[in-house]
Amino acid sequence: MSLITEAQVVLDLAGADRHEATRTLAATLVASGRCTDLEQFVADVATREATMATGLPGGIGIPHARSAAITEPSLAFGRIDGGLDWGAKDGPADLVFLIAAPEAGGDAHMQMLPKLARALMKKDFVAALRGATTKAEVVRLVNDAVALDPAPAAAAAAAAPAAAAAAAAPVAAAAASSAAPERTGRSMRFVGVTSCPTGIAHTYMAAESLEAAAKAAGHSISVETQGSAGSDPLSQSVIDSADAVIFAHDLPVKDAHRFAGKPTIDVGVKRAISDGPALIAQAVAAANDPAARAAAAAAPAAAATGGLATKVDSNASLGTQIRQWLMTGVSYMIPFVAAGGILIALGFMLATVALGKNGPVEITAYDINLPKDLAHSIMHSFNPLSLTWWAALLFRVGVAAFGFLVPALSGFIAYAIADRPGLVPGFVGGAIAGTTGAGFLGGLVTGILGGLVARWISRWKVAKGVRGVMPVVVTPLLSTLIVGGLFIIVLGRPIKALMDALSNGLNGMGGSSLAVLGLILGAMMGFDLGGPVNKVAYTFATTGLATTGLAQDATQYKIMAAVMAAGMVAPLALALATTLRPKLFTEPEQENGKAAWLLGASFISEGAIPFAAADPARIIASSVVGSAITGALCMLFGVTSMAPHGGIWVALLFGNFFGFLIALAVGVAVMALIVIVLKQRDHSAAAAVNA
Repeated sequence: MSLITEAQVVLDLAGADRHEATRTLAATLVASGRCTDLEQFVADVATREATMATGLPGGIGIPHARSAAITEPSLAFGRIDGGLDWGAKDGPADLVFLIAAPEAGGDAHMQMLPKLARALMKKDFVAALRGATTKAEVVRLVNDAVALDPAPAAAAAAAAPAAAAAAAAPVAAAAASSAAPERTGRSMRFVGVTSCPTGIAHTYMAAESLEAAAKAAGHSISVETQGSAGSDPLSQSVIDSADAVIFAHDLPVKDAHRFAGKPTIDVGVKRAISDGPALIAQAVAAANDPAARAAAAAAPAAAATGGLATKVDSNASLGTQIRQWLMTGVSYMIPFVAAGGILIALGFMLATVALGKNGPVEITAYDINLPKDLAHSIMHSFNPLSLTWWAALLFRVGVAAFGFLVPALSGFIAYAIADRPGLVPGFVGGAIAGTTGAGFLGGLVTGILGGLVARWISRWKVAKGVRGVMPVVVTPLLSTLIVGGLFIIVLGRPIKALMDALSNGLNGMGGSSLAVLGLILGAMMGFDLGGPVNKVAYTFATTGLATTGLAQDATQYKIMAAVMAAGMVAPLALALATTLRPKLFTEPEQENGKAAWLLGASFISEGAIPFAAADPARIIASSVVGSAITGALCMLFGVTSMAPHGGIWVALLFGNFFGFLIALAVGVAVMALIVIVLKQRDHSAAAAVNA
């Protein structure tokens, strides 16, 4: 099977940018019958490019994607006079290979890329491509060097990691020769893990860069590539014998507990590609640092259970890092919100059934242990046959879980900033913020302050005799005292005043003001479908539940209902659209649409992400409109929700559930209609062009 024909070669490729040039190359695949939907394939390539640039050193670009629009593995080649920026640091690319693979043809794709990478390492091959005068000459060169093996797919996938890594060899070799770390007296052994969002090229490039840099420095490293071709896990004996660990990843490391107790360097995957020698030097320094070894050895128990995960890019801008700090805190806080909120809401519901309208107020007097008044002591007087006691039990357990909301938010923000040293000041500061009425704003402040203070103290240069007690005694002691003292004496009162003003302002809203708030929150929920903007709106709603009174029509309950309904719109609308007009969607999208019914009904906005990734402009625009309408209608109808999660499965915990269904149905219908209209318009235009 030939991967490339003369029809897929453009010797005078041109374009305003790499996206336009990619479209021109993709059009050759359409003309040769290998691509059935130009827009779909171009969108898939653009999605891959948005994840990480595919420019390679030496003036080469390798845009690539798997796509349902591709019928067989294919290559298209273009040569650009003067070159175009393809994201490589050393300049524009004048040779471009567009790699196209069927969606179900991952093994072929993985085989094509490493073969192409190996060929591009050969100076004579690259020079011959630049000097070729005819399309036939290019086809001969490429087919000779990049033929698709007839071997089984499994063998192709197994061969991919080593071969694909060769693409980074020019980068790694150049970097190693110009910036290789000094050799030490002892040859060290390291282990590493690399991964990238798509797991095709950069995963293996990073591995090759680390291996080349380690060799140049007189050391050795064994790298586990956790890519789309799967991974071949390092043996525990190899890990145990290592002096340090390097994680170069943009995805969570699988089974990270295996590396517990080792000094660890943790960076993004691009850092390993561009600066492998520096990472090896950092690993050498960590292995030679008694404090780093002691700190790593002090944490094997936590790591053995999988540890705590956070992904903060130390090379990102300050704004991006702050967002990543906050999202780490929110992600760890949400389970407390879901568990506590639903238990409290269920307790209120049972109390209403058992005791009437005032039931929720009455069960708040029930406590776990009241030795002076056993009449309302759950621990001493619990009656399993009484609905009232079950209501009180659910309420008290929920309150206990909800009590960790602000401390968890604060503690894990601090953890994202300072790692383990930030946990104690973060949690203690958050607990103080919660008990003083400063709420989630106080938690944000104590989390950031606790993390920064802990990181500052942990970096102090101290005598060797003190290093061992720094992470266990000195850092938590001093950082907790500083954060707690500052908050109680200086920061607590103004933050509490701000929280009180916010609460009073929300409770004073009504009518059109609430509708506008619902509109804004709904649009935020529909904007990035589980991303940072979505999480901000959700956090605003859920953290307010912790300070909400017991009135069934409290404004915060209305906000929670609007946010939950708006978050359900996108997956349900796309499920409806794929049901009504399946021909406008690819076969995988139709399958995703079936799953989106359940995901949407369960308030899992991420069910719409596969659609948004393939067609971001149309899906996101329609999602924002539909979700905003639902949010506004929920507010106008006075819908309330005491539960922070669950979708239709917590229907009994809604106030005016009929209004909730109407608001949701309208938003879903509007979004589905917009999606169908936009896709039908472009589908008709494409058909007219092909005709």
